Amino acid sequence: MPKLKQPSRDAITKRLRRAAGHLAATIVMVERQRPCLELAQQLAAVEAAIAAARQQAVQEQLQICLDGGDAHGATLRQLKTLARFL
Repeated sequence: MPKLKQPSRDAITKRLRRAAGHLAATIVMVERQRPCLELAQQLAAVEAAIAAARQQAVQEQLQICLDGGDAHGATLRQLKTLARFL
């Protein structure tokens, strides 16, 4: 499967670093026994950042597959595999 292009890798990495920051903050909040509402909000931020990174990665890979299809069915297999992550 073709690799992601540099601009997409940078954007996805940025999103994942944001998720990592939210997760680290969540761990500190648990250790400090912060209120459940605050934890829930922080966990929602973690999930949203990860979902955004996944969506961007899958969309980019779908575009790569569509732009560079081949005649041997590999593109269709790749698309079916990627569809599981939508």
